[in-house]
Amino acid sequence: MKITRNSEIPTADAGTEHFTGSVTLEPLFQPQDGSRALGATVTFQPSARTDWHTHPLGQVIIVTSGTGLVQSEGGPIKQINPGDVVWCPPGEKHWHGATPNSAMSHIVVVEQKDGVAANWLEKVSDEEYAAEIEA
Repeated sequence: MKITRNSEIPTADAGTEHFTGSVTLEPLFQPQDGSRALGATVTFQPSARTDWHTHPLGQVIIVTSGTGLVQSEGGPIKQINPGDVVWCPPGEKHWHGATPNSAMSHIVVVEQKDGVAANWLEKVSDEEYAAEIEA
């Protein structure tokens, strides 16, 4: 058994390579002893978001605070709130982030396939981000 204390979890700026806006990342756990799962807490400041991306084995998003947005390619933008759980199936092109007026934090859990957890694609344009949100 391994316990990682909260005080041991580093927080880092996620940078701009795969994100737009101010995003912080706290890696919660990495694959251990043959497992493929990893998890992180990601905090998006207002209007911050991921780039379009896919996951080879899918992704679980658990919203912990604030108000966020999520969209699958070709679908509507949907609002997500604390306690909501989002399942993104393997290979589904999507993005997620905060609303223009609220920060949002979520925990993500993904599995790596051949060492890859995410396939990063193009930026979400300001026009795509500003599209109407489905009620």
